[in-house]
Formats: sequence, C-alpha cells, structure tokens
Amino acid sequence: MLKTINKVIRVLIISDFFLNSGWGLLGPIFAIFLVQKIAIGNLAEGAKIAGFASLTYWIVKSSLQIPIGQHLDQQPEEKDDFWFMFWGTVLTGLAPFGFVISFLPWHIYSIQVLHAVGMAMVVPAWGAIFTRNIDRGKEALEWGIESTSLGLGAGIAGAIGGLLVSIFGFKVIFILTGTLTLISAGLLLFIHQEMSSRKKALPRISFYKPFPDHEK
Repeated sequence: MLKTINKVIRVLIISDFFLNSGWGLLGPIFAIFLVQKIAIGNLAEGAKIAGFASLTYWIVKSSLQIPIGQHLDQQPEEKDDFWFMFWGTVLTGLAPFGFVISFLPWHIYSIQVLHAVGMAMVVPAWGAIFTRNIDRGKEALEWGIESTSLGLGAGIAGAIGGLLVSIFGFKVIFILTGTLTLISAGLLLFIHQEMSSRKKALPRISFYKPFPDHEK
C-alpha cells in the first residue's frame, strides 16, 4: 500500500512511526520512574512531580507552536519547514537521554522544556509539509495510514516498554526512546533533496489533525 504513496508522505509516515513508537515505550512507565527514582518512593511527591512535568511540557509546547507556525508560513521555501522539523526531532530525541542522569525534580522540568521546544518545532512543520505533499484523491487514505501507524506503534511499544523495564530497568527504556527518535530524525534526511529547492505550493488545503501527537 505504501508503494502507491509519494516518497515525501511515505517518509513522513515512517519517521512519525519511529518517533511515536519510541515515546510509546516511555509513556506507561514514566510516572512509575518519577515515583521510584525522583520522589524516592513517595507517592504523593511523585504525583506532584508528574503533574508539574506534564504542565511544563504542554504550556511550553502550546506557547511556541503558533508563533513557530506563523514564522514558517512567512518563509517562501519548503526547506525552512524541513529544517525546523528535522532539528525539532533531534531535540526531542535528546530529551530521553537526559532522564538517564536525572535525580531531582528540576532536572525533569528542564528536560520537559527541551522536549516541548522540540515538539513545538516538529508539529507545525510536519503538518505543513504533509498537507502540501498529500496525494490528491488519497487524502483520507493517507491520513488513515498515518493514524493507524501511530496507534499500532504506540500501543505495541507501550506493552514492550512495560516488559523491558521489568527486566532491564528504566535506563534501557530511555536509551531506546532516544535512539528511535534520532532514527526518526535521520529518516527525514531521505526527503532533504525534495525539500531543498522547492517553493511552497499555493494555495494550501486546510489542515486539521484529528488525533493527538505522541503524547501528541
């Protein structure tokens, strides 16, 4: 089925699959990590840290996405969107490695800021490129494939993450999450040539992503 889809859309879907699968490993066990390793077994303190970590991520990401989107809309070439998407994915991939050496709440909050900045760069740029390059007449199919790949990747990764942490501990999960995210960034380079000299096609079709990003 993917063979009938153009290269840009195909790479975006596969890259997003790796990104969301990586963070899917982390999702089910992150709160447990905070309770055991940061709050040192204090459930109430761990819950508070988890809440503020979530708040930090969403406030920073939400505050930056619209200005970044406005900035990208003002740029004439698609390579600007591409590099925001690429470097945002790289920043997102660095965040899990920070969790490996974290032991204080402010470490977690700082890493969440890095994670949020990365995703605030990724989401508007990824959405814009996907929208401009989607195959006409296959819009529903290609969004369906994207949503299905995210759901399957995150669901399967969540189960695997729970099993791996019970055997190897948290550090292995963080390293795998970061590695898969950096692979996601590397895959984007396969469409660098397509983006490097292309002017943005106008007019754009309206864009609405009807499902969340990886926590997205």
